[in-house]
Amino acid sequence: MQRLNKGLVDKVAAYPERVLQFGEGNFLRAFVDWQVQVLNEKTDFNGNVVVVQPRGFDKIERLNKQDGLFTLYLQGIKEGKPVNEHMVIRSISRGINLFKDYHQFVELAGKPELRFIISNTTEAGIVFNPEDRLDDKPQKSFPGKLTAFLYHRFQAFSGDESYGCIVIPCELIDNNGQKLKEIVLQYALHWDLGTDFIHWIQHANTFCSSLVDRIVPGFPVDSIEERTEELGYQDDLMVVGEQYHLWVIEGPEWLKDELPVEGTGLNTLIVDDLTPYRVQKVRILNGTHTAMTPVAYLYGLETVEEAVNDGEVGLFVKELIEEEIIPTLDGPREELVTFSKEVLNRFMNPYIKHYLLSISLNSISKFTTRNLPALLDYVKRNDRLPERMTFSLSCLLYFYKGKRGYQEIPLQDSPEILNFFEYTWRKYENQELEMKDVVETLLAETKLWGMDLTSISNIVSSVESNLLAIDQKGIKEVIKKLNKATKRCSQ
Repeated sequence: MQRLNKGLVDKVAAYPERVLQFGEGNFLRAFVDWQVQVLNEKTDFNGNVVVVQPRGFDKIERLNKQDGLFTLYLQGIKEGKPVNEHMVIRSISRGINLFKDYHQFVELAGKPELRFIISNTTEAGIVFNPEDRLDDKPQKSFPGKLTAFLYHRFQAFSGDESYGCIVIPCELIDNNGQKLKEIVLQYALHWDLGTDFIHWIQHANTFCSSLVDRIVPGFPVDSIEERTEELGYQDDLMVVGEQYHLWVIEGPEWLKDELPVEGTGLNTLIVDDLTPYRVQKVRILNGTHTAMTPVAYLYGLETVEEAVNDGEVGLFVKELIEEEIIPTLDGPREELVTFSKEVLNRFMNPYIKHYLLSISLNSISKFTTRNLPALLDYVKRNDRLPERMTFSLSCLLYFYKGKRGYQEIPLQDSPEILNFFEYTWRKYENQELEMKDVVETLLAETKLWGMDLTSISNIVSSVESNLLAIDQKGIKEVIKKLNKATKRCSQ
């Protein structure tokens, strides 16, 4: 069967390359690249996307083999009705393999029509790496690559401020635009790029913080044969997402003219302050995703839908949101409860198979960003630990042991983090450490959590108790007991 390519698709327009995208993953393709296509179809945006990889290059090569094309399935509730639709996304002009074709990256920096830079490199991606150098091809970190690109652009246009860029990171961290800008300026100083370049970064470029929301399970492993037969072509980059989407961009009023989303049907908002949107969404939706993942996976489940529909795990998730996450948020409780119900309905979307293992990528940094603030706020407001969130943290530590029964867990995180957990748990298995020692070692590591978690009252004893119970009784028995306690308290 023929692979998807331009010869199989009508109307593949050659728009100017106006968007540089750091990230070739499922989310950006099902979210940003889909929206660029909508803008091209409904407005005079007239722009294509050039994709570069934050790491690796395999998907970039596959993208180019398919002429930048891929099939997007959107499934879920749309205007009150279940909808399952698909389309070929045609907004990507090409991918650049930075290891092989770095010169194309530099040439792109000199294109006057380029205006937007988008990224999604996970929470672990916006970091400063002092080992990066300007003459690396490419730099290791995403901000290093971005700084090099901007410097080449600064040189190409002799510092002309009319050729600055609008930078919109999509990573789920607070003030992602401002933090990315600070690291770019840090590189400018580290590489001694001069005061003129620093001035150009600060005055010619606009760094917008943003918040993204769409559940994107990714490649439909379980139904690929059926979908391939339906489409009549092979697509190695097919992606499945839900119908719901939200993009909140914190930016100046003039951005609405350059990004003409109004009247397109896109749920994209350009606002003065995205804080209220972010805290609610990150804690209730992303925080629940992250908190449920190790619990549900260790329980023996594979997908989000299975987790929320399971009698025990589903109750755990529901009570986690209602009793421990919502109470840490400001705002009318009715609105927060309504939003949480919408989230749970989205989790139960029968069209979507969102695998827990795919959510588990970089779970430590995700827990630190999404769940730890809620845990700390709960302690501050109630002077006690949130029982379910603490249990989730315990399961996360156990998850990073790398075993579900006799089954290996394919952990996805930085080698440093994986090595640290493997070393610590091995010492426990060899009876060189007691469980309390394991807990103290893991929770005290500030490189993981941004703070010493052992400073939180009673957390060591609570996590130790949870881990011993999981070890001795199994997680199913522990969750059942936790849920029974919840039911007794509510009676």
